[in-house]
Parts: sequence; structure tokens; C-alpha cells
Amino acid sequence: MLKRSVWLIAIAVLMVVQLIAQPAIALEVEEGLRTVTLNAEGESYILSLEEVAVGKRQFNYACGQCHVGGVTKTDPNIGLDPETLALATPPRDNIEALVDYMNNPTTYDGLEEISERHPSTKSTDIYPKMRNLTQDDLKVIAGHILMQPKVLGDKWGGGKIYN
Repeated sequence: MLKRSVWLIAIAVLMVVQLIAQPAIALEVEEGLRTVTLNAEGESYILSLEEVAVGKRQFNYACGQCHVGGVTKTDPNIGLDPETLALATPPRDNIEALVDYMNNPTTYDGLEEISERHPSTKSTDIYPKMRNLTQDDLKVIAGHILMQPKVLGDKWGGGKIYN
């Protein structure tokens, strides 16, 4: 009898957790949050639910060590927040620009190539995590970066204030 009661309580708790958590999960991936800028022309792109999941996983795998929370640990003045990405030369505030950066990274002012100091597909010998990333992986990583300010607000790329 006691064993049966414990199971019923456990099932009830799980059901309550599902009811509470389900709206939060749905909110995090609604279409408005998944809509990001595709290119310099301002075209929109809606990430699929699968792209959201893969983008988060690949970002954490390949980028998260140095860019946790959208901050750049090696230079906290240059984060992954929308304003900073838009002010880079060239701007890095869309999927295509971020993919280009992950293939061919340059300094923030765009004057110097930095593939020996920043992970990229050009520097897989130095940064082996980049070896297994496809162009589609880079696209969903870029989508993840662009989606996070909508999910986390100012906490994404917020530097020492939030981290």
C-alpha cells in the first residue's frame, strides 16, 4: 500500500512539473523568438525547432567555453549582443555574416585576419572542435547567437554585470 502511494505521488509531481514547464518551453521557441535576420539585405529567417536545439548544442560545444552567456572572455568589451555585432566591420548581425566570420574571422574593425587566434573552419588544426562543424552547423550556431537576445534580453552579452 505504501509503495503504491509513493508511486502515485511521484506521478502526480511529474504531471504538475510538466504542466508548469510546458508553457515555458513553448514560449522559448515561439516563432517570433526564432525569427532572425538572414543577410545584410534584412531578410528574415525562421529557425526550425530542430535548428534551435542543434544550434544551442553546437554553440555550447564549439563556442560556449569562451562565449558563455554571449560574453567574450578574452575581451569583455566585445560581446555577442546585437549592438556590438552590428557595429563590427563588417557588421556581424545576421546569419550570413556570422557564418562568414566563423569561416574567416577578422578583428572587430575588419582589418586583420585572426584565424590563428579565433576558432574557425580555416584553423581546424589549432581548434579541432571546428573540424566536425558543417556549414549548416555554423548557420544554426549563428541563429542561436542572434536568437539569444530575444530569449535572455540584456543578460546576453551583458558582461560582468550579469555573469
